Parts: sequence; C-alpha cells; structure tokens
Amino acid sequence: MGGRREEILEVALAIADERGLDGVSMRAVAERVGVTPMALYRHVGGKAELLDAMVGHLLAALLPPDQDRQETQRWDERLAALARAVRTMVRRHPWAAPLLFSRPAVTPDAVRTVDVIYDALIEAGVPDREVPRLERLLSTFVIGFAASEVSGRFTSGDPDPRGHRGSLPEGDFPAHARLKPWLRLPDDLATEFEADLDDVLRLIEAAAGRR
Repeated sequence: MGGRREEILEVALAIADERGLDGVSMRAVAERVGVTPMALYRHVGGKAELLDAMVGHLLAALLPPDQDRQETQRWDERLAALARAVRTMVRRHPWAAPLLFSRPAVTPDAVRTVDVIYDALIEAGVPDREVPRLERLLSTFVIGFAASEVSGRFTSGDPDPRGHRGSLPEGDFPAHARLKPWLRLPDDLATEFEADLDDVLRLIEAAAGRR
C-alpha cells in the first residue's frame, strides 16, 4: 500500500485513536484527507475494505523487523513475543480489540502474521488439523485479556466489586463465599497475563503430545 491509499489508512487510524472505531467513516476520512467521499472510493473500495486494511496494518506492526532474529527463537518464544506485542498494541489503541474480533485476517499483511502463528504451532508439533483451532484459542485469549484491561472489566473499584460478591448473603453463593480472599484483582495484571500465557503455551505442548 502506498501513495494516497497509505495516507487514507494513516488518517483512518488517527481518527480511530481520536474518536474510537465508530468515528471511522468514509466521510470522516475523506474530509480529513481533503477529498470527496466519492473520490475516496477510487483508492479504497468501501468501509469494509478500509477496516480490513486497518486490521492488516495493526497485525503487520506486531512482527519484529529483524526476521533473522525471529527465526532463531523457539516456537514458544515467538508466540510469547507476539502475544505481548498484541497486549501492548490493544492497550495503546483500545478500539483495536473490537476491530480484530469483528473481522478475519484477509489482507496479505494480516495473513502473513497469522501464518507466523501457524508456523510456530507446526514447529511445536501440533497436528495440522489442530493448528487453526489453537491459533483461535491463543488469539482469543490474548485479545480478550487486553480488551478486558482497556474496557474496565479488569479494573478494580473501591471497594473491588469482585470482593464484594463474596460478602453477599451467605448460602446463596457458597463458592464466592469460600473464595472471598482471592476474588480481588491482582495489583499486577502483567504477572497474571504471563501466567495465563504460560498456561496456554503448556496446553499447546499437550496438544502436540508433549507433557
């Protein structure tokens, strides 16, 4: 992607940062670029194509520029690095999570990133038939965790609403009552993310027949 099409994509990303994903429209992008909406269609076939290009841009930016270094890493190191990059990207661009959850990877840039994940899973020894499923599992966990952080689902209140659930009338929610000391969110969600990621990687090993 180059020239005017690249400019259009950069403008769309900037608008999403300013207004959220709902603020991205062909009209809004055209106004920022300085052309009519109809002129925009000569470079981007429509909003669906524009959103697909945004997905491609986000996913392509996750890959390290030093491909030689990546090829020397183990499969789990590559997946872990990619997972951390996704979390960082969603925390920087909160609108990215709903976009990634709503659109499949279809552009060459987007597909190339998914291919890196497939390749790591194959290297791990995962049977071919299981590779797409485990890619979906991994990506859903990573994007979902980051989305929960930026959306407020993983934000502690004062008092923490999760801890409060353990104080509801005893007997109605016995498991909550038992787990009350453990219901509050941890102060360090990064540590929890790493523990969850490690669990997912161990699951991948199990799927590959490794224990």
